[in-house]
Amino acid sequence: MDVQNLRAFLLVAESGSFSAAAEKLHLTQPAVSKRVAILEEQLDAGLFDRIGRNVSLTEAGRALLPHAKAVERELQAAEQSVRDLSGEVTGRLRLATSHHIGLHRLPPVLSTFKSTYPEVQIDIEFMDSEQAYELIMQGKVELAVVTLAPATEQSVITVPVWQDPLDFMVSKGHALGGGKPLDLATLSEHPAVLPGLNTYTGQIVKSLFDQHGLTLQVSMATNYLETIRMLASVGLGWTVLPRSMADTSLARLRVRETRIERTLGVIYHRGRSLSRAARAFIATLR
Repeated sequence: MDVQNLRAFLLVAESGSFSAAAEKLHLTQPAVSKRVAILEEQLDAGLFDRIGRNVSLTEAGRALLPHAKAVERELQAAEQSVRDLSGEVTGRLRLATSHHIGLHRLPPVLSTFKSTYPEVQIDIEFMDSEQAYELIMQGKVELAVVTLAPATEQSVITVPVWQDPLDFMVSKGHALGGGKPLDLATLSEHPAVLPGLNTYTGQIVKSLFDQHGLTLQVSMATNYLETIRMLASVGLGWTVLPRSMADTSLARLRVRETRIERTLGVIYHRGRSLSRAARAFIATLR
């Protein structure tokens, strides 16, 4: 099979669109359709159902997809292996990270890395940490700098980099303010503005309340910590945020016998041979 045809198939499958695949390949849509048609002719099977504007995989397409992904990964590894023979840190590094880490932790790391290894092209995708884990497991990105999952994922290697203390916070004029020590039971009686409970940070908070047999009153939830800080600052509820995000609009709550934090770090797939660029980036993080 022609590698370019497989690549076209893979991009159409992932995007669900011939036009989106054409844009990524810098080709016309008819050119992408032709590549897929050649592949279908070689396999004597239709790979996509095309109903109106909707494109979906056929049974044959679903069978081919994991093999096409494996070929893509092997080609990337082969290209990187040849580059690594030169001993130079070059090539492309695909990196995923969360919005919070990208804004508050990575800038000095990226600056140092770029000045040290100017020949490396870094492609950064911003997303929730949970999505980044999925991309790592699918082999779509080489590294991810994220909030580490509370539970261990066997196929993923984790390298802790930062401990990130979390604090309970509230707007200056909130009823919970005033500086007196509180307990979790008191907090459970008031609405909270929190990261989504499907996120790793949200799971840390929920686990704490579950351990004490308490129920969270979540009035609003979002995965963007900057948005949570704004919502809490206008009095919509107490919240839990990284200590580094405290500002004059919020007061830190003293909660008795409670200390919570999360760990930020870099992850990669256990079965992946890291490029020189990826190994250099991890060393820079450390």
